[in-house]
Amino acid sequence: MILPSQEHKIFDRLTKGDFDVNEILTALHRRKSVRAYTGEPVSAEQKEQILRAACAAPTAGNQQLYTILDITDQGLKDKLAVSCDNQPFIAKAEVVLIFCADCQKWYDAFAAAGCEPRLPRAGDLMLAVTDCAIAAQNAVTAADSLGLGSCYIGDIMEQCETHRELLSLPSYVFPAVMLVIGTPTQQQRERPKPERCRLKHIVHENTYRRMGPEELQEMLAPQAGQRPYEEWLAAFCERKYQSSFSREMSRSVEEYLKSFQQGS
Repeated sequence: MILPSQEHKIFDRLTKGDFDVNEILTALHRRKSVRAYTGEPVSAEQKEQILRAACAAPTAGNQQLYTILDITDQGLKDKLAVSCDNQPFIAKAEVVLIFCADCQKWYDAFAAAGCEPRLPRAGDLMLAVTDCAIAAQNAVTAADSLGLGSCYIGDIMEQCETHRELLSLPSYVFPAVMLVIGTPTQQQRERPKPERCRLKHIVHENTYRRMGPEELQEMLAPQAGQRPYEEWLAAFCERKYQSSFSREMSRSVEEYLKSFQQGS
């Protein structure tokens, strides 16, 4: 059994690749977000390997409730870099993939076959979003195995009206995950991966256990570094949870959800 006091040491050893575990576990612990790329091309073979790995992921009822948009047009990358909270590195990535939770294609197939399907609802969307997230995780793991870096872009869920038009999204398709992939710069390769919370705070046995202020501080305080905990948490709350982009994401997702609230 791994004791809590040993977790960070084991994480460090896994990150350095000198722990006696298999290569998949090492890769999962090593992988981190990469936001700066050398510009070195990602080959067509590498991209296909990443996409095939994504499509090999577990999926609800083998339905593959997603459609992956492979963004190859530089002009479109440039627009996405702006619409996704003005992040220029998106436009510089060699590969940009958008995993869309797709309830449209099965509905269309059912209708074309005369099945008289009900309209997709929120539960169908959540199942499709889960499929997207699993497939995307396969993709980033595959990219890492090829020496490539990747970054999740949650901002693709914002700007519903803009992205629906830009990507020609029908009513029952939701852009759940965007990935950017490229060759990491040396600085990005050497940048330490942020530490994760200890298992005792993340893993609850059998039922949910609501944590009190002291345990929440114990869980989060390492992220504060040298700053006083309350000061860091207040700044983080304003920068993330209370931010304009977070509020826009909620508004945008609620707009997408309107399509899934009309069925019976």
